[in-house]
Amino acid sequence: MENKMNKRQYAYKVIRTRIVDGTYAPGQRIIIDQIAKEVGSSHIPVREAIHQLESDQLIEFKPNIGAIVRGIDNNLYMETLHVLALLEGHATALSAPFITSDGLKKLDNINKEMKEMLESYELDKLGVLNRKFHFHIYSFCPNNLLIKNIQETWSRLDIVRHAGFTFYPKRTPQSIEEHSILIKLLKEHAASSEIEDYARKHKLLTLEAFKNRN
Repeated sequence: MENKMNKRQYAYKVIRTRIVDGTYAPGQRIIIDQIAKEVGSSHIPVREAIHQLESDQLIEFKPNIGAIVRGIDNNLYMETLHVLALLEGHATALSAPFITSDGLKKLDNINKEMKEMLESYELDKLGVLNRKFHFHIYSFCPNNLLIKNIQETWSRLDIVRHAGFTFYPKRTPQSIEEHSILIKLLKEHAASSEIEDYARKHKLLTLEAFKNRN
């Protein structure tokens, strides 16, 4: 059973990584026999991995075709952002009492770096820095399961980059300013509810920017 689980986990990791990094494009068929040969297993662990990925909304089954990489449409993207807003708002509030002075300084530095990247129009680095900013906050969160759920939700958004969704620089100056306000709330030890509301609003404004992108 242990060996079977290891093979399933390995197959899951291989397929999931390729979906997230764009190696497997939306609509591409997952060939079970090929994956089984790569991971050195029978078809069963690969099928189990595919069913798990279906639960993760990364794969869907098409009649007469089989398992394919699920496409990311506008509705799924917006639903994912909305879920992330709820999760991140709560995680930020839970993290607040535990953030150290050094942690706050690092947040300031990351946000300053984002401003510099925006001014030099190095847009490819902004997404990385934005993630770094938020996950630095979550590194102080005592709820590990919550952080795991956030990481998994971010991974679903990673696929969006490879499905044609683009970066909208008009949102970035406002986002950086919102980071500054969030840092201020954390420094001032604002009420947990105020921090949670603002962090959730921050993500929901990204959702609004996406809706109004045209």
